[in-house]
Amino acid sequence: MEAVGVVIVVGPKVTTCKVGDYVAYAGFPVCSYTEEMILPADRVVPVPPSIDPIIAAAVLFKGLTAHVLVRSCFQIGPEHTILVHAAAGGVGSLVCQWANALGATVIGTVSNEVKAVQAKEDGCHHVIIYKQENIVDRVMEITSGKGVDIAYDSIGKDTFEESAACLRFRGYMVSFGFASGSPEPVKFSVFSDKCLHFTIPSMMLYTKAREDLLAASEELFDNVAKGVLRVRANHKYPLSQVAQAHLDLEDRKTTGSVVLIPDN
Repeated sequence: MEAVGVVIVVGPKVTTCKVGDYVAYAGFPVCSYTEEMILPADRVVPVPPSIDPIIAAAVLFKGLTAHVLVRSCFQIGPEHTILVHAAAGGVGSLVCQWANALGATVIGTVSNEVKAVQAKEDGCHHVIIYKQENIVDRVMEITSGKGVDIAYDSIGKDTFEESAACLRFRGYMVSFGFASGSPEPVKFSVFSDKCLHFTIPSMMLYTKAREDLLAASEELFDNVAKGVLRVRANHKYPLSQVAQAHLDLEDRKTTGSVVLIPDN
């Protein structure tokens, strides 16, 4: 659902790019495992010369998602303390870096010591290893009992109630993934007791208008070029070895992003 390539032909009414340009897309259509593809011109964005095409391919989908989380559905600032689950994951690591750069206090959760080190590198001021510590107790200790302003939850079922319990009065519950499955039916009292806000932001909807897509991608690439955001494109495979890439993913032999490169 994301790719970078060189334009080899344009339709007669296309004015947003020209042959020879590097462009990228993220989202539908689901067809990026190919050497050539036809895309609607209004869904591709220019890749600036300052960005390696491999880095652009590795970051665009996750980076636009992170942009929605910290810049659109809620604008993070120095006055905010946030909780980020899966802080060492693809989107989580970008959210932590971006929020830190915007001045927020970042609390991240991870599963082990190795990921805790990465989360620290990516801007977490506090890291909770959830297999060793109680998330809610630790968050309340860090925040002196106040709770966090925003909880970013991509896990779902396993963490939903904990995320809500970590929020302050009028805090924001931002759910953007369900890695452990959909949460059980939620009682309204979970939100009404503290007047919580709840949203499920979609990157595709937030960037549906081309002007929003361009603005978000430009800000993303600018932060990558400046070094504000570190992109871990740790693995490259020829497109002909896509099956091996998936096997390595399933066997957890990879870290960061995997990029497939056409053989020719």
